[in-house]
Amino acid sequence: MITSQPNRLDPSTIDREELDKVFAAFSQPGHVAFIDKDGNRTEIPEPIYHHLMRIARMMQQGQAIVMLPENEKFTTQAAANYLGMSRQFLVNLLENGDLPFHKVGSHRRITFKDLIAYEKARDSKRRKSLDALSEQVETAGLYDASYQGE
Repeated sequence: MITSQPNRLDPSTIDREELDKVFAAFSQPGHVAFIDKDGNRTEIPEPIYHHLMRIARMMQQGQAIVMLPENEKFTTQAAANYLGMSRQFLVNLLENGDLPFHKVGSHRRITFKDLIAYEKARDSKRRKSLDALSEQVETAGLYDASYQGE
């Protein structure tokens, strides 16, 4: 249930020269600050500076940015799309207690924060499994480092 507020930054809507100037400002050593119309200077806190720098870099590379608060609520279909799975598989995860949700009437809703946590845990579990499998293959002497493929 993504909000209808504009939360997408599309680099094609910004003049390329302006985008390059913003990226260059964030790329310079030192710190970037805001200066208001009266000339008052406000330093950008370090965590916000790094986040804005990343946004500037991605937009300079032509990538659109979508910003969502952690408490944004997703429908089961939107959550399934985000995680790259079927809606039914996601519903099974919800009903098994693998992913927290709440109901709005009879409809399930999942917060973005919970989707991110599930995604990180799932990816970590996959990485550990792949590492273990790789170690087994190497231990068994089945890995041929000289193989180039065809």
